[in-house]
Amino acid sequence: MSEDLRDDGEAAGLRKIIHVDMDAFFASVEQRDEPDLRGKPVAVGGAGGRGVVAAASYEARRFGVRSAMPSVTAKRLCPDLIFVRPHFDAYKEASRQIRRVFEHHTPLVEPLSLDEAYLDVTEDRLGIGSATRIATLIRQEIKAKTQLTASAGVSYNKFLAKLASDQNKPDGLCVIRPGEGAQFVAGLPIRRFHGVGPKAEEKMKRLGIATGADLAAKDIAFLRAHFGSSADYFFRAARGIDLRPVSAHRLRKSVGGERTFSEDISSGAALRDTLETIIDIVWDRIEGADARGRTVTLKVKFTDFQLMTRAKSLIHPVADKADFARISRELLDEALPLPSPIRLMGLTLSNLEGAEERNAPPDTAQLSLL
Repeated sequence: MSEDLRDDGEAAGLRKIIHVDMDAFFASVEQRDEPDLRGKPVAVGGAGGRGVVAAASYEARRFGVRSAMPSVTAKRLCPDLIFVRPHFDAYKEASRQIRRVFEHHTPLVEPLSLDEAYLDVTEDRLGIGSATRIATLIRQEIKAKTQLTASAGVSYNKFLAKLASDQNKPDGLCVIRPGEGAQFVAGLPIRRFHGVGPKAEEKMKRLGIATGADLAAKDIAFLRAHFGSSADYFFRAARGIDLRPVSAHRLRKSVGGERTFSEDISSGAALRDTLETIIDIVWDRIEGADARGRTVTLKVKFTDFQLMTRAKSLIHPVADKADFARISRELLDEALPLPSPIRLMGLTLSNLEGAEERNAPPDTAQLSLL
């Protein structure tokens, strides 16, 4: 892609958006703080029993280790894998340093989690004018202040900027200029689209949709017939269209995570095992956000894409992980037996009282466990 988003080449009303995504954030912080871990395959999470990988270093990813993977599977793929328990205080401190770098350049920062955010630099504080130059400076400043690397995507909307940030990872930069969005999206495998998990990808391929170009060739009537409420999103995304603004200073409404399965599951034992994995990862996210909430919600999506939710609200905030796990298990037990197999399961904690109010990630920024 071109080197810059030039002011004189932009159509009226187009924004300059940067998406910054830290590289293997939790694992990189652990490697930074413990020199003996550098250059070695590292997984953040529990090592035994029902432990799960919360984050993996790039050395571990080369063996196929991924977040949300059961620890026993990860160890089988990479026998030399080193497990470390998460240190959320260190992650939050690094995140605060990174946030200050962002705010040095723009007040319009929309965090998605501790390690990624959207920035609107259409009018930047330092008057630099070039979004690409700002992204380069931000990455340099983050490296200088935290000894961590970040990847960035630069474009004229959020959808494209996020795609771009993943294009040249790790420690990379990608720019999609005005007029190039549809072409960029056309060449992507459909799996790169947010919201397209393994089952949705399988369904799309059965319908002859393997790339962004294939998706763009389908009219809205076809998409609505096959994808329901997701059709409008897919129609716009295939054309590189996204009108959402960067929303700074939003209050967090919920913290959660969900897992899309490569194969549908229906047995009670498999459902309960999966729930334990999601409990572990979502509670780590809750702790990382300093969140305290009163409502636990279980979500499942059936093979026909129909959703079912079950929720329980308390008078006082959920006390601890054991309390969160107990409520989650009760919600699943009350829903069993399910009427048909499911392709997705998720948990959220809402009615939050203790999360950071300033620059807190929005409720839509949930961890995806694909």
